Amino acid sequence: MAKTLFRDTSFGLLHLVSSIERGDIALPELQRPFVWKNASVRDLFDSMYKGFPVGNLLMWETGADANARQIGTGDKESRAPRWLVVDGQQRLTSLFSVFTGQEVVREDYSTSRIVLSFRPRDESFEVAGGITRNDPEYLPDITLLWSDDYKKVKREFFRRLQDAKGELSDDEVDAMDDVLDQVRSLQSFPFHVIELDAAIDEEQLAEVFVRINSGGVKLNQADFILTIMSVFWDEGRKELETFAQACKTPAKGTSSPFNWMIAPQPDQLLRVCIALAFRRAVMRHAYSVLRGKDLATGIVSAEARESQFARLQEAQKHVLDVTFWHEYLRCLERAGFRGEKMITSENAVIFSYVMWLVGRIDYQVPVDELREVIARWFFMAHTTRRYTGSFETQVERDLASLGTVTGADGFIRHLDQIIREQLTNDFWTITMPNELGTSASRSPALSAYLAGLNILDAESLMSTGRVRDRLDPAVTSTKGIERHHLFPKAYLSKKIGISDPKKINQIANMALVEWNVNIDISDSAPSEYWPKVIEAKGHLTEDRIAEQRRLHALPDSWPEIDYKEFLEQRRHLMAAVTREAFEKLASEQ
Repeated sequence: MAKTLFRDTSFGLLHLVSSIERGDIALPELQRPFVWKNASVRDLFDSMYKGFPVGNLLMWETGADANARQIGTGDKESRAPRWLVVDGQQRLTSLFSVFTGQEVVREDYSTSRIVLSFRPRDESFEVAGGITRNDPEYLPDITLLWSDDYKKVKREFFRRLQDAKGELSDDEVDAMDDVLDQVRSLQSFPFHVIELDAAIDEEQLAEVFVRINSGGVKLNQADFILTIMSVFWDEGRKELETFAQACKTPAKGTSSPFNWMIAPQPDQLLRVCIALAFRRAVMRHAYSVLRGKDLATGIVSAEARESQFARLQEAQKHVLDVTFWHEYLRCLERAGFRGEKMITSENAVIFSYVMWLVGRIDYQVPVDELREVIARWFFMAHTTRRYTGSFETQVERDLASLGTVTGADGFIRHLDQIIREQLTNDFWTITMPNELGTSASRSPALSAYLAGLNILDAESLMSTGRVRDRLDPAVTSTKGIERHHLFPKAYLSKKIGISDPKKINQIANMALVEWNVNIDISDSAPSEYWPKVIEAKGHLTEDRIAEQRRLHALPDSWPEIDYKEFLEQRRHLMAAVTREAFEKLASEQ
């Protein structure tokens, strides 16, 4: 039989709460949401009160020395915890909040208390609210039963109840007093705890978690690094969470990471930190490094761990620099991308940020020059799906390729060489037209074409307005610019016999149009409605319409062309316009 990797034990609730307060037990965010709904907490207390089993707690021994301190601190309260809660976090966090009255962090990162009320008459728990606060039969907040003044709390409860209901008999008082004492005695409720040995690795931990957890929540490698941060550098973990939350909400009068491109999760930001600090993208290796493990010998040491965390701390300072963050996001805008609706790969955003940071910090590339090369890099990475699939391997390959590169100019030349190797003539004439042969509303190739229109400062079709203005994510419009079918749906289904939505909604059959005229297109053929549109837009010159038609990739005499041939021609024209835009981007460096 294999070596047993766990110990069975039992802790009372009061012992668990005290251990959390002392910092011996940490509650990392391994599952979302952070806490249950309040009604679930009520049900948990009801089950405990009735003596029902409430499940096991799974804890992982951290292996931290009893005198170890978290990174950047030296006070007693900041010592590294001995155990991490792997399964049972929601139960313990909720119980801790009710027992101590402390606030919990909600899924949206707001904080609030969990308050439960209790009615002795029928021994029922309820989530506190206006009814329970105003009804004298309820003890409004059971947390008070675990305070030093709990006897006074009971006396005030009975006084309030008698003021409302009249004199209570001794038997009634005794019965309810016993019931309240039973609630207080929940502090001794036993919890079955499984303690996993410190020697267990993250893969074994994940397997144990899945096997014993009925919810089957899958843990990833980033979860484990966030976990180890909770042990040795909790402040760093909180910084990641705070930054991620701030990316979602505009701020007034202060600098903020808020933007229209991406609202990164803490684990995505962590990936950037790991890549910058250790040139690693495979989280399993990064996790081992942060534990202080020598990848060659397998030996774990506190000295190595402290050294690696110091590197992570330095990298994270740069990653979460708001000035750096916004300067990087300008690269995406320079590449023609105007908001998250144009982003089909968040990995492209995340790992292009890594390249920006490496260029700025390690190679000292001037900001203006860096903006241009990273704009080209992001355009390439996003369009070619560079960071999809086995993206960790690709990121490490990209970082490793910089090993012999020296100087700012060398960095720029190196990235441009990779870009040229990817965006070849075959890519523009074969790959991209094929990529456009889809009805998907979100496609890297479509985003590249729209970005190209922005780079070329194109006007909307049949309009004097610019595409980039109409795609501004900060401006909302009930109509504005829309993607319209060039060959109307009704025409294709009724006149041509094409009813398959995948054929009707092809990317090449859609264009960014502002008709803004009262024309009933309905089931009309393009040869019928297009001349009417031209006539209605009489203020647009012939040359202007021709340039719009060129940039919107409409073939010559397109209304007369067979639908299948039209799609084929337009895909190639869209790719050609995108290529023109990218070459313009490259020539303006």
